[in-house]
Amino acid sequence: MDEVHLVYILKCKDDTLYTGYTNNLPHRLKMHEMGKGAKYTRGRGPFKVAYTEEFPTKEEAMRREYQIKQLSRPEKEKLIESNGKKCLLT
Repeated sequence: MDEVHLVYILKCKDDTLYTGYTNNLPHRLKMHEMGKGAKYTRGRGPFKVAYTEEFPTKEEAMRREYQIKQLSRPEKEKLIESNGKKCLLT
């Protein structure tokens, strides 16, 4: 079975957005919740997965993660709203 590569956007309890990459979303969320995920998310939980996007390769996912990180907050919110159906977890 091929590995799934995801780009995700978390909405933090302080209403900020965090964009990341993973190939195992449940495990990555657990790490964020335990404070062992990204430095940015420490102390900002609980989190809500606001957006996910799936890719066949890590390279494509990482490229998309970078693109999303370059977006402004309003652009990220528009992405979340327009593609909300892609969310795997809420």
